[in-house]
Amino acid sequence: MATQTYDRFRGNLETYFDKTASKAWEQLTSDAPVSGVRATVRAGRTEMRNTLLSWLPADLRGLRILDAGCGTGALAVEAAERGAEVVAIDVAGSLVDIARRRAPKGLNIDWRVGDMLDPALGRFDHVVAMDSLIHYKAFDIVAVLRGLSERTSGSMVFTFAPQTPLLMLALGIGRLFPRSDRSPAIIPVRERLIRTLIRNAMPTAQLGRDRKVSGGFYTSHALEVLTA
Repeated sequence: MATQTYDRFRGNLETYFDKTASKAWEQLTSDAPVSGVRATVRAGRTEMRNTLLSWLPADLRGLRILDAGCGTGALAVEAAERGAEVVAIDVAGSLVDIARRRAPKGLNIDWRVGDMLDPALGRFDHVVAMDSLIHYKAFDIVAVLRGLSERTSGSMVFTFAPQTPLLMLALGIGRLFPRSDRSPAIIPVRERLIRTLIRNAMPTAQLGRDRKVSGGFYTSHALEVLTA
């Protein structure tokens, strides 16, 4: 069940990406030249995407995957190319439009604009949420995972923003810029806290693999939750 803060932050993300950042995000997730700062973010996201995909079965034929916060669709495309039926959803319609245009024809991807927690999306074998929960507080992240776990039979892999000195410094620098130039705040989360909250909220689930990817201006921590 969504919390009030989850709903508020989700609305902020929708506004930001649809009204402010869609062009910048389209360039960042393409092969177009970018600045040194954005190049580190692009490289970090590629490494993280490859990590999360490697945690899924190599053969995804017959499996249903939720790409929760699909952005411009790179992860959804790779999963579909491995045989998965993918539901790819994002709050930002502008990003989903980019994803739909970029995706090769013939892949089994259902592009959606909306809330990843919508029960109408159905059941899944695996859920992937890459960098789509980094703008939420720990309690909201776990509430999302708990809701998704009720409709997931295999695993959920997600990322959070780890509370590290380097990330806190980068966020502090970001606060020097005018509000109009800044994206919705990334909320750092302590790893021990997120693990404890998951264990308390989902006592039958098991925590699996984890990996932190950090380089330049990209820092994100991946964690696997086994629901079966």
